[in-house]
Amino acid sequence: MSDKQKIHEPKFHMAKRDALPWHISWLIRIGSIVLALIVCAILTMILVGENPFKMYATMFQGAFGTPRRIWNLFQSIAMLLCVALALTPAFKMKFWNIGGEGQVLVGGLATAACMILLGGKLPNALLIPIMLIASILAGAIWALIPAFFKAKFYTNETLFTLMMNYVAIQLVSYFCMLWESPKGSGNIGIINQANHEGWVPTIGNYDYLLNILVVLALTAFMYIYLKYSKHGYELTVVGESENTARYIGINVKKVIIRTMLLSGAICGISGFLLVGSTNHTVTTTIANNRGFTAIMVAWLAKFNPIYMILTSFILCFLEKGANEISTVFGLNHSFSDIITGIILFFIIGSEFFINYEIKFRNSHKEVK
Repeated sequence: MSDKQKIHEPKFHMAKRDALPWHISWLIRIGSIVLALIVCAILTMILVGENPFKMYATMFQGAFGTPRRIWNLFQSIAMLLCVALALTPAFKMKFWNIGGEGQVLVGGLATAACMILLGGKLPNALLIPIMLIASILAGAIWALIPAFFKAKFYTNETLFTLMMNYVAIQLVSYFCMLWESPKGSGNIGIINQANHEGWVPTIGNYDYLLNILVVLALTAFMYIYLKYSKHGYELTVVGESENTARYIGINVKKVIIRTMLLSGAICGISGFLLVGSTNHTVTTTIANNRGFTAIMVAWLAKFNPIYMILTSFILCFLEKGANEISTVFGLNHSFSDIITGIILFFIIGSEFFINYEIKFRNSHKEVK
């Protein structure tokens, strides 16, 4: 054997990066969006031969073209943000609550049930608080079920909460058939359209302003709760290490159940706002996949409720803009989805460069 032996190693490797200053992190994210827009522009010219700048102007028009579109955008942001806020405490605790969709649905179903069964029998001043309480309880109970089994029997919360979504969909589908109007339609239709019993009142002429204000209040509450409250500290410790939490005297089972009750309750509020204020009906699609999209909102914002406002805006803007592109240019909706997907891919990919760095080294070294 020779005195020297060559040891071959990769020319580069990935290493965990120290925490970057916040402004550097956001510069990387903004740079990824700019790069994504350039890639989308090239793809647009190659595939459909359209002027990419005109398409981007159309996206902006789709989101901000009229006052009504602006209010619809803010409403969409508020509803998505509400569900993201609900999932955040569970995710910080490393409880992977994939059941936001179902928790919103049962909250909305409870609201609709109150409107149908109690509408006309109680004054609105009493009916609306009952609707709110019912939706909060429904969402909280729906989240409590997987939380209990996780705390007691260590079940897989991801599969359990995902399964609960499908149960909620079938439950809503059943009641849509039970309360269908007109008969044979398979849907409930607008509830109490004649007298507006149970319709959440509006502020002035702004249909969605109350929803937006409620969600802003929830955002402030969640920020304070996570950052400054004892409960927020405990769930963060449980997320970091359950053993450490037990060592310092935290009741892990209690924290899991308490946190999921809060998570489900806020999802219930989202269902209340969607049914009682926005749509005035309930369907199996009323949550509109917000329970899944909200996961991306929370994750991109690093579970910071304030940053979630920005990430919610980006996703809702892309959705509104992509729909407008499909309409104006007569393109298949799949193309607008491709544009949205590319931009999201670059945004998500930027998180890699924020958290990791690539270190280069010699391809081999000699040892004796």
